[in-house]
Amino acid sequence: MKSRHQRLVAIGLVLAGVGLGTTFLLKAMNENILYFYSPTQMQAGEAPEDRRFRVGGLVVEESIQRTDGTMEVRFALSDEAHTLPVVYNGILPDLFREGQGIVAHGRMDGGQFVADEILAKHDENYMPPEVAASLEHTRSQKPGYAEAGYGGGQ
Repeated sequence: MKSRHQRLVAIGLVLAGVGLGTTFLLKAMNENILYFYSPTQMQAGEAPEDRRFRVGGLVVEESIQRTDGTMEVRFALSDEAHTLPVVYNGILPDLFREGQGIVAHGRMDGGQFVADEILAKHDENYMPPEVAASLEHTRSQKPGYAEAGYGGGQ
């Protein structure tokens, strides 16, 4: 009877350890996830105020302003519906320019997005995976879209 009790206690401890480990793992993963928002979603107040996230869009023409003597760059980012002011202090990617699509990592601060990393798309066909999935979902909801040969799979 005693060995059966010891096995039950051992199994209980193992299950508690696995549960605790899973809890810590999920908490750590959730804190490191960078959600993607568009300037329109930011305007609607959907973006978090207290954590880092990604924002993407096109660099607005004639909006790039460089501060003399520093590496600070200010520009506007647009999704063609809304515009978001962005500030970045660092070396910009070679492909960064007006009219170019970018993804910026950072957080909101005083009505502007303070970026700590800028990623410029590498060609005209690049689209963030979140946007591509959203477009595919929208297309699959349209009646007759897949039957006309535009949709994916059989």
